[in-house]
Amino acid sequence: MNNNFLKACSGEATSPVPVWFMRQAGRYLPEYQKVRGANDFLTLCKTPELAAEVTIQPIDILGVDAAILFSDILIPLEAMGAGLAFEEGRGPVLEPPVRSRDDFKKLHSIDPESDVPFVLETIRILRRELEGRVPLIGFSGAPFTLASYLIEGGTTKSFLNIKKMMYADPELFSSIMGLITDVTIDYLKAQIAAGAQAVQVFDTWAGILPRAEYAEHALPHAKRIMDAIADSGVPRIYFVYDGGHLLDLVKQAGSDVIGLDWRTDIEVAVNQLGNDIVVQGNLDPCAMFLPEDRLRERIGSILQMGSKAKAHIFNLGHGVLPEIPPERVKLAVDIAHELSA
Repeated sequence: MNNNFLKACSGEATSPVPVWFMRQAGRYLPEYQKVRGANDFLTLCKTPELAAEVTIQPIDILGVDAAILFSDILIPLEAMGAGLAFEEGRGPVLEPPVRSRDDFKKLHSIDPESDVPFVLETIRILRRELEGRVPLIGFSGAPFTLASYLIEGGTTKSFLNIKKMMYADPELFSSIMGLITDVTIDYLKAQIAAGAQAVQVFDTWAGILPRAEYAEHALPHAKRIMDAIADSGVPRIYFVYDGGHLLDLVKQAGSDVIGLDWRTDIEVAVNQLGNDIVVQGNLDPCAMFLPEDRLRERIGSILQMGSKAKAHIFNLGHGVLPEIPPERVKLAVDIAHELSA
C-alpha cells in the first residue's frame, strides 16, 4: 500500500510528499455529478455503496495518496436531534436553531452504531475496496464549528447568535459545547473502530474568534477530543480555517498534524511553532487556474517551505471548488509529486 500519507503524519519526511485534497470527492468531477444527479445530498451520504463509490473516484482519477470519507460534518447533529436539510442556493439548514435551554434539552448523545450506521458501513466498504492502495481518512467537525451551525440555524456571515450566547449565556454555551464534544469523541472512536486510518477535525469557523475567546471557548473542547483519541493508534489532524492568528493555541490542542489555510505562510507557521511539527497545506484552491508554469512555481514554493517542517502533507488551503476543471486538479497532484520526488 502507498503509506506516504501515514508516514508523513507520524513525522517521517517522504519522497514524494503525499498529496490529498479537502473536498477531493465532489461537484467538480463529472463522475460525481453522475451519481449525485440521481440522488439528493443526504441520500448520497446515507447510502454506503454510493458514498464509497464517490470516495474512491478521486483516487482513480487524480492519483492522490489518501482517500477521505464522503460524508458531511453535520451528520452527527441530525443524529443528536437537530433538524437537518440541504436547500439549493442556501446550503445546510438546521431548524429549529438551538438558542435556549428548552432547545438544548431536545438534544441528546448518540450511539454511532445505531444512529449513524451508514457512516460506519461506508468505512468498512472503503477499507475493503482500498485494501493495498491508499489509507482512508475519517473526519468530524470541531465543536465550535458544529455549534455555530446549530445555534445560527445554518451558515452565517455575522455569527451573531453564537457570539451572543457565548458572551451573554456562557453556561448554556458551555453545555452545548460539552455535549457536542462528547458526541464527537464517540463518533470518531466509532470511525476508527470501523477502519479509519487517520482522522481530521475541521474547525471551519473557529478562525472568527479572537485569541482570548478561542482559548476559553473552543480550544479546551478541541483538546479534549485529541486527548480522547490519542491512544487510538491513528494520526489526528486539526484544521482551523482562517486561523493564522491562533497557531500557537492550535498547537496546544495536541494534534499530530496541523492543517494550514492559504492565508498562512508555511514558513511563518514553522518559524512560530518550531520545526518539530507536521504541517498540511496549503495551496489557494483558485491558484489551480494559474498557467502551468506559474502553478509549478507556486507549488514548488509551498513544497520548499514545507520541507522546513518535520514532515509535510501537500493539500489545499481549503476545499476543491466546483468550478475548477478536473484536469487542473490532476495537474496540481502531478506537479506536487514530481517536484517532491
